[in-house]
Amino acid sequence: MRTILTAMAAAMLMGAAAEAAPSTYADEVRIRRDEWGVPHIRAKSDAAAAYGLAWAQAEDDFATIQEAVFQSRGRLAELKGPAGIENDYLVHLQDVWGTVRRRYARDLAPATRKVMEAYAASLNAYAAKHPDKVLPGLLPITGQDLAAATTFRGPSFYGLDDVFRRTLRPQAQKLALAEPKLETGSNGVAVAPSRSADGATRLLVNSHQPFTGPLAWYEAVIQTDEGWHVAGGFFPGGPFMLHGHNAHLGWASTVNNPDLADVFQLTVNPANREEYRLDGAWKRFESHWVEIKVKRADGGFDVMRKEIARSAHGPVVRNDRGVFAIRYAGMGEIRQNEQYFAMNKARNLSEWKAAMAMGVLPSINYVYGDAKGNVGYVHNGRYPVRKEGVDWSGVVPGDRSDLIWNAQLPFAKIPQVWNPKSGWVFNANNTPFQATSEADDLKPGAFSKTLGLQTNMTNRAWRALETYGADTSITAEEFEAYKYDLTFSSRSDLAKALTLLGAFNAKDDPDLAAAQALLKDWDRRTHRDSRAAPLAVLTVLKLLQTPARPPVAVLKETMAELRTHFGRIDPTWGEVNRIRRGKVDLPVDGGPDIFRAIYGRPDPDGRLRGLAGDTFIMFVTWDRAGAMSSTSIHQFGSATLDEASPHFADQTPLFAAMKTKPVRFTEEQLKGHIVRDYRPGE
Repeated sequence: MRTILTAMAAAMLMGAAAEAAPSTYADEVRIRRDEWGVPHIRAKSDAAAAYGLAWAQAEDDFATIQEAVFQSRGRLAELKGPAGIENDYLVHLQDVWGTVRRRYARDLAPATRKVMEAYAASLNAYAAKHPDKVLPGLLPITGQDLAAATTFRGPSFYGLDDVFRRTLRPQAQKLALAEPKLETGSNGVAVAPSRSADGATRLLVNSHQPFTGPLAWYEAVIQTDEGWHVAGGFFPGGPFMLHGHNAHLGWASTVNNPDLADVFQLTVNPANREEYRLDGAWKRFESHWVEIKVKRADGGFDVMRKEIARSAHGPVVRNDRGVFAIRYAGMGEIRQNEQYFAMNKARNLSEWKAAMAMGVLPSINYVYGDAKGNVGYVHNGRYPVRKEGVDWSGVVPGDRSDLIWNAQLPFAKIPQVWNPKSGWVFNANNTPFQATSEADDLKPGAFSKTLGLQTNMTNRAWRALETYGADTSITAEEFEAYKYDLTFSSRSDLAKALTLLGAFNAKDDPDLAAAQALLKDWDRRTHRDSRAAPLAVLTVLKLLQTPARPPVAVLKETMAELRTHFGRIDPTWGEVNRIRRGKVDLPVDGGPDIFRAIYGRPDPDGRLRGLAGDTFIMFVTWDRAGAMSSTSIHQFGSATLDEASPHFADQTPLFAAMKTKPVRFTEEQLKGHIVRDYRPGE
């Protein structure tokens, strides 16, 4: 029997034959690099621009693009060994490639496919010119690969992968869920003319992502004669801007976490494990076997066989507690690129809302601003229309077909706030019921409990209310200063945990008493010069992650670690908190769940190496007359992989100093700043 992997390979080869891009694409596009190495793609057609963008991205980070392709093909274990098995299993379990093969030609508009296929053709051309950089089994890359990437990756942003993990390994997940931790995520803020000191509209684009890898931001500017003109953040291997701006409008993205997936417990026929009960009758699972190729440490490969089963609900997993099916938002959907393309090209609020009304993107908050002074917040999601009166928060009975939802809530009915009287909106991965000033906030009673809307607040959300929300006349300087806020709110989890560290009697231990005094006097700011921040932040992080441990024991452990690496319990935060990139090693302000977000992991020398958090940041302004300007910064530079490039870490000093550079959006702004001008292949 032919395996699914064999079918997938055949489909990709067939797709490649149909996706041959005209050789004229390279002649229709120019790549202009500015002094920061940022590619400005100028082309006649949208497809030619995608061809140029792919070439520029491949020049800067072809290895990550290749990894992203293998990941969405369900072949990551060929590169990563056993660490890639779970990824590959989930690709098959979610039927990513079956969905792509069935729907690619049918569901995607010809113009969208043309852009995706031109992008893929450019990657193939780059690979042909640089065969020494190509991983075995990569080629050809097709437009279907791009569709598979968004099909697989999209639902992971609302935590679908965690739903599968909890179902596959309930005991391991039970332990993990018992360990609370500081929130991670992103920031987005939009301020209307009524709240700006100068009558401008301002937008903060501030997603928090890993510093490297397939989900690390790549900055580019695209302009075509067909009306595609955007600046912002792209993912490796993707042709469409995911957040940023065009001349008329822009948006920021933050991760949200509504309840968009359900786990159904199935009753399996004791006489035939291939059947499950539905509406009083036995129904047969759809099932087949797949092969996952796994790289060994010696360079060879093993082949693992896995059964893939589906019920009427969706993918099926078995664990020691039974058999479960998972139904989730985004299942069977491949049009995410279609919606992003429409958002990229929207010229006004009506067109942007029309793009959003496609209802394709599985989740993600959007904070919006435009040249007309409109601001808005959308707690986006493909919300299932579930049966009322049922507890959807846990495992749902799987023997009733009336619980298998199919419809989704229309865009007009999902949580959103537009042009509030307060003149501002925000999100920092918090509840949609606190998105602006209190009088304008959404009310929980207006939405069905079946939506599972989140109710949490992060430190960043509290600080948004305490900075942007407390200032009714925000200047340009204040708008940026609030973004780089370094404080933990008194209402934050960290502040609450600090009270535990001051609750025990340390009079008989001079060292503990000194530590306690240091923490008591801390202003809760993560400034690089702070001598209390290292002890406070590191101790509280451990305390939140292992709440069963006595606070005094955690504090002593942190004190010992600081003495080992720094010779004292109060080094400056800048000595501890670092951004390291090649030969660049700099102190950074901020920290976990701070508006200036930095998430680090200890290096052998005890310093925290920043690995995620603030990455690509953009400030966008439309002045009183509607004229647009923007600035941006990347934590490293445009050459996200090439250590020999001058742009490997050239933006890092600016990033560490919490400063930005101009975005050269128009031809006039770019004039005089072009360092290199070439066509793909030159």
